[in-house]
Amino acid sequence: MLNNIGPAGLIVIAVVVLVLFGRGKISALMGEVGKGITAFKKGVKDGTEEIEDQTRDLGETARDVTPEEKKDKV
Repeated sequence: MLNNIGPAGLIVIAVVVLVLFGRGKISALMGEVGKGITAFKKGVKDGTEEIEDQTRDLGETARDVTPEEKKDKV
């Protein structure tokens, strides 16, 4: 059903949404979406940095602990 929506259909949907909700509510909603995306990216970055710091503090590097008999033979 959604595969048949072309550019004209998308424009009609956009106009209907704009009329129903108004420009102010839509811009506020998009601002909140942008803040959410920014917060998510910051959280991922902070988590990655925290893991790297913990690994660096321990002085350990990643190592393979797979038993020899279970490793892929190349």
